[in-house]
Amino acid sequence: MILRHSEFTSDEAIAKATEKACDLMEEIYSNGMYPKMIVHRAYSDHNPTIKGEMAQPRAFRWYLRREIKRLLDKNADIEIKASRPVIPLNDPKLMDHTDEEEWDFTKKKMFLFSPERVDISLDRLSHYTGTDPADFQRYILFTNYDMHVEVFKEKYPDCVKPAREGVQMPAYHLKLENNSGITLINIGVGPSNAKTITDHVAVLRPDAMIMVGHCGGLRNHQEIGDFVLASSYFRDDKVLDELFPIGNPVIPNYLLNLYLKEALSSHDLEHRIGTVFTTANRNWEFSAKQTVQKIHQSRSLAVDMESSTVATNGFRYRIPHATLLCVSDKPLHGKPKLSQAAQSFYQNSKELHLQIVIDTIKLVKANYPNGLPNSSIRAFNEPLMENND
Repeated sequence: MILRHSEFTSDEAIAKATEKACDLMEEIYSNGMYPKMIVHRAYSDHNPTIKGEMAQPRAFRWYLRREIKRLLDKNADIEIKASRPVIPLNDPKLMDHTDEEEWDFTKKKMFLFSPERVDISLDRLSHYTGTDPADFQRYILFTNYDMHVEVFKEKYPDCVKPAREGVQMPAYHLKLENNSGITLINIGVGPSNAKTITDHVAVLRPDAMIMVGHCGGLRNHQEIGDFVLASSYFRDDKVLDELFPIGNPVIPNYLLNLYLKEALSSHDLEHRIGTVFTTANRNWEFSAKQTVQKIHQSRSLAVDMESSTVATNGFRYRIPHATLLCVSDKPLHGKPKLSQAAQSFYQNSKELHLQIVIDTIKLVKANYPNGLPNSSIRAFNEPLMENND
């Protein structure tokens, strides 16, 4: 199939052609072949042809539909054809095609992931979350508390829930048209879990990932229940250091932070913006001397175990990301996290915490229904799939 922009005279014609293209990709894949997309962009002086293979296009059809339409609107021509046989997940050759060290991260967006990587990531996503990858929505929230899950289920009783008990990172999906709803995943505790789930969620190309967690407040004038927005991260978790240089700056999406701040202000809530210190050591207080020195040097406002890991993978995989934390303890000021006080705090904060993020997503959708700008997480020579070269 070749879609030539010159053949379409209306938005309706483009929409129909886009659906046919998505149908064809799904048909090719169901017949045991990887679909391949070749995009010819006469408007690009330096990189007129970009191409890539797909796997399981049904799972992120909303994304393919949007990007194909953007390309046709921009006067690109698109060719779709069968590429090569699908490699079974139990074939040893699969791993030859999933090694990130072999990829060029600077020259892909729509084609960032190999089809083999998509296949294995979506299988693992189903395993970890107990839900169909096609049910995942464009806005992904991560928590490590059952209480946030309970609030989400009470608020959206018809949300899609795990199909089986005992999954490691259960997911819950508020499904809306064109996958414009919200997915909440309870990822458990720690940066390794945060890396694992974001490695796999990323292949679905979500519009945003937000960490909704608790933290230790590190400033004297913070109070229990205050909120923290990350403006930067101190990556002391080490989980991604071998894959992504520690010196590379990772910052949240400006617009996500702007809307989070607007939502916080609308509820008249105390909050501060600054560096979040992420550690892999939950008991860092037991070896505090070295950690506290890093905290002082970095001017960090809060300490947690997941935020910088989610943010770093968001940056690596071109996904807008942000962090909203609530201060649950103040370990440097005589207020460690103790069981009775913590349980009382959780009960009083859980609904409001989740509501702020939901309000933020509503603002994002109202202002950027086709996805947030992501120029801050593109390379200087990375071809866009939107309105620029």
